[in-house]
Amino acid sequence: MRKPSPLMLALLSVFLLGGCASFSKDGGFGAIESATRTQIQKDTVWVRDDATRERVQQRVDALLEKTLTADDAVQIALLNNPGLQAALNTLGIAEADRVAASRLPNPGFSIGRSTRGSEIEWERSLHFNLAALLTMPMRADIEQRLFEQTRRNLTLEVLRLASDTRKAWVSAVAAAETAQVQRDAMEAAEAGAELARRMAAAGNWSKLRQAREQGFYADTALAMARAEQARTQTRERLVRLLGVSDPAKVKLPGRLPELPASLPPLPAIEQQAMDSRLDLQMVKLETEALAKNLDLTRRTRFINVLELGASYNTSNEEPPQRGYEISFELPLFDFGQTRVAQAEARYRQMLERARETAVNARSEVREAHAMAQSQYAVARHVRDEVLPLKKRISEENVLRYNGMLIGVFELLADARSQLAAVNTAIESQRDFWLAEADLQMALIGTPGKTAVSSVSSAPADAGGGH
Repeated sequence: MRKPSPLMLALLSVFLLGGCASFSKDGGFGAIESATRTQIQKDTVWVRDDATRERVQQRVDALLEKTLTADDAVQIALLNNPGLQAALNTLGIAEADRVAASRLPNPGFSIGRSTRGSEIEWERSLHFNLAALLTMPMRADIEQRLFEQTRRNLTLEVLRLASDTRKAWVSAVAAAETAQVQRDAMEAAEAGAELARRMAAAGNWSKLRQAREQGFYADTALAMARAEQARTQTRERLVRLLGVSDPAKVKLPGRLPELPASLPPLPAIEQQAMDSRLDLQMVKLETEALAKNLDLTRRTRFINVLELGASYNTSNEEPPQRGYEISFELPLFDFGQTRVAQAEARYRQMLERARETAVNARSEVREAHAMAQSQYAVARHVRDEVLPLKKRISEENVLRYNGMLIGVFELLADARSQLAAVNTAIESQRDFWLAEADLQMALIGTPGKTAVSSVSSAPADAGGGH
């Protein structure tokens, strides 16, 4: 028996590889689902049929029936956000590319008819793209890496949506709480302005003192309007992330969660980020894919088109003709330098981007950790020092008022000062939870930045009456 040639062995392995290529049952989504459950202990679903959509809707409706916690909001977003569902279909596209690269290229067939006098000749040919056939293993490996990159990118998008939803929930709850404080301040300002008007009408107050009280009332009204704007803005952002069409179904708690007793230590956070950040893993996969592509381009720089064909011609006057033909592109004007130079430039570009991503990852996790520690210290200080001090001052002023040592305007000014301190406490507590969400995201991917409108209170001492 003759020993098989290397070309025949290569073709046989390619045929076997092409025969094994098929779509996976879950489309590669299982890895995303598992990573999401591992990282944030939440479920995510790729809705691809009506039955799954109905199950998801039932679960979302059940979560919306109660007051939403941050974890509930994240779970609803991962199940119901339409943008995420649209992005998950990118996985199906990437898997189709992977399977297509692992399957045999379709052969070409041509047929022709020609006549010469009474002779009728039929030409039939069957041809295969040998270049695509011989490079199929390398192309399949490249597409497999790109598929893995797409899967990690989608995992990162899922986790980023979870982080953005948590931050949106924090902002919405804090804005609603701030709006309520501003409404309380507005009541005090209205009472002070009305009393000032009556005292000025009775001739007991100067126009300057009345104008000051009216000015505080105007400032408080402006602050309340801005607080209501921030409440609407943050709530609608949360509703969009949840994918809920009826905002009335979203019921939020009246207060933010309490600060933790202490922050857990995070040793070696830089190394933890380098080991677990998905954006670094994606850059690595993309760099490896470009390296494979560069190797493939260098190997095929001279022969970009190579086809093998079999022909069978019949005539009504001559015996059949059988033969084969090989066609390829002659590298007369372009020796492949342009394709190689382009592939090399893309590879060098990705190497620099990988280095940039690594530098940014270390910096982002250091910044996020420092911000979480700083915001926690500020929130603790406001809660443990500023608010108790304001409360003691208020209690003393009530005693002084009962003893007729101070008037009602001094008491109102103190109430406004206390409301301003409560506002500060809400904002500092909100900023801590936002910084904590950024820190958790920085450990697994690039953290997002959520813009939050800060509501400034009216000056607390504007109506002191002194």
